[in-house]
Amino acid sequence: MKKRYFFYLFLLAIIGIILYAFFIEPKRIVTHNYTVGNNDGQKPVKVIQISDIHIQEKYPAAQLEKIVTKVNNEKPDIILFTGDLFDNYALYGPAEEVTQALSRLSAPLGKYAVWGNHDYGGAAAHVYPEILEAADFQLLENSGTNVSLPNGKSLYIAGLDDSLLGNSSVNDALADRQSEYTILLSHEPDKADSALDQNVQLILSGHSHGGQVKLPFLTIKNVMAEKYFEGFYNLANDTTLYVNTGLGTTKIPARFRVPPEIAVFDIYV
Repeated sequence: MKKRYFFYLFLLAIIGIILYAFFIEPKRIVTHNYTVGNNDGQKPVKVIQISDIHIQEKYPAAQLEKIVTKVNNEKPDIILFTGDLFDNYALYGPAEEVTQALSRLSAPLGKYAVWGNHDYGGAAAHVYPEILEAADFQLLENSGTNVSLPNGKSLYIAGLDDSLLGNSSVNDALADRQSEYTILLSHEPDKADSALDQNVQLILSGHSHGGQVKLPFLTIKNVMAEKYFEGFYNLANDTTLYVNTGLGTTKIPARFRVPPEIAVFDIYV
């Protein structure tokens, strides 16, 4: 009798975990707040990173409304998107609805984005730049921009082309730099090693989904997200890498112990 009881208890637990992973956690967006740099008494720049939205039938464009509300409630100065807007645009791609939602994201110092591998795949390559432009995002493709700050300083935001399906170049991305502080956007985190001698203070990446499903006996890692996987890494030459675990899902519409994330950085430049 006891064995049967524990078997049913175990079965219920497994069913509960599966239901949670497929229907609850994928929509449980968490906001992580971080401080970067030394507090010098001046007001920091508030930068929000979102990544890997992967719009699809299981994560429709309507879900963007929740993301937009959460991001705007933080009142960011700058919004950065590190790629993978659609999961497979050819199968599901309501471009107008997505554009309207992204247009409602508000950041007085600008909204910037880079290519992800899914932005090239699934027939998305021809619409991704158009959607971003219509939503007032600047697409950084091995390029960058110097952003003037209210305190009289400036920071340089650089973005790499996708390192899997594009042609990324750190040197090209940093060519126009005229600021002492640099944020480099790279969809794939393992590309960070190529920027460690370039005086880059902060690298922001995505792509890994943090494994998406985290089990004690299983770790799922994507290509070019094998060395750097989740969260902060202190690298050489005072370079910090942050790997965002993303907002959407891919391959399977489930998350377990890796909730969707919005990352908020108070950066002292």
